[in-house]
Amino acid sequence: MARILFSGGKVFDGSGADPVAADLVVEGDRIVEIGAGLHGPEQVVDCTGMTLLPGLIDCHVHVTVSDVTIKSRVENPFSYQFYQAAQNLARTLAVGITTVRDAAGADLGIKKAVEDGLIPGPRMQIAVSMVSQTGGHGDGWMPSGLCLPLGVPHPGRPSGIADGPAEIRKVAREILRAGADVIKVATTGGVLSPTDDPRHTQLTPAELEVLVTEAAMQGRYVMAHAQGTEGIKNAVRAGIRSIEHGIYLDDEAIELMLANGTWLVPTLVAPVSVIRAAQAGASVPESAVRKSKEVIEVHVDSVRRAVAAGVKIAMGTDSGVGPHGTNLDELPLMAGCGMSPGQVLAATTSSAAELLGYGDQFGRLATGYRADLAIVAGDAYELNHLAANVSQVWKNGQLVARDGQLV
Repeated sequence: MARILFSGGKVFDGSGADPVAADLVVEGDRIVEIGAGLHGPEQVVDCTGMTLLPGLIDCHVHVTVSDVTIKSRVENPFSYQFYQAAQNLARTLAVGITTVRDAAGADLGIKKAVEDGLIPGPRMQIAVSMVSQTGGHGDGWMPSGLCLPLGVPHPGRPSGIADGPAEIRKVAREILRAGADVIKVATTGGVLSPTDDPRHTQLTPAELEVLVTEAAMQGRYVMAHAQGTEGIKNAVRAGIRSIEHGIYLDDEAIELMLANGTWLVPTLVAPVSVIRAAQAGASVPESAVRKSKEVIEVHVDSVRRAVAAGVKIAMGTDSGVGPHGTNLDELPLMAGCGMSPGQVLAATTSSAAELLGYGDQFGRLATGYRADLAIVAGDAYELNHLAANVSQVWKNGQLVARDGQLV
């Protein structure tokens, strides 16, 4: 196997400690040596003036969603989303993100296409569909009586709409059968759904407990779209692993998360992206724009208090709501909630890997870990410029992108 020496740069190991000058050797798809003044391999990558980061991880994307307008859902042919997904995955990989968790939309075929090398992209965990009650955040029913979900059900993406423990159990098993690595559930309303409110509580504790049980029996876990306070608490009490968004956290919710070791994936950029799209002229529903404006300030305050309390944070963007390839816009927003640059990068590497169950494989630059690298010019702590400074992306020991373009 070829040995590659990355020489002359600094290394951010993923732990949150500041970058230090070091060389790194990759053999095959693994990191085999880290230290100062390494020599030997014939292939040398000059990293002078650059910082080596672990491959970045986004814990909340929707690769089959490319915009949130009703127009696109009505006018695009059904299969168009899969070709867009290939483009979205490529754009995500090119900015240094080598692993993603798709939070509903991507089916097993998309994941397998990446794994088999048919299309370039980050490795994937998939939720397939989102479990939601009738009239809940995942129900695409419109006041006109038409149903326009973000993800139309198909044989590889079963409907997630269910009510009551028995229906919830059946739907969970169907989603797991379809290849889900994680079950996603909506325990509150949302910004984009037209008939509910982010503060509304959805599904009962008994329904949520069924999901956690079914996931655990298959060695899986549950992630919750949870924005309102009571829905967050219900999710945490039920044993759900991560709270996505977490807009309306109160002190009790934060204490429960700390006591249960629950993760927070803030997706701070999501409501910002809705407003940006509307300002750019996209036909975003007025209700979504209004709710986005209402939640931004309280969202930041909630995340700031969670960070201060020591809640475990992992990076996620809700990309699809915003453009794929702009994922790193989330990082300065996290810093604005009181996280140091080192903490932000750790949340985007080692912490994200731990949340996804990959903590012993990805997210760190250490011997034995998978050789996923994002090499950035200059100071990696300049989070506002990180995306523009990504010079090279390596996945499994192979160069996959240079200067924002796939190779």
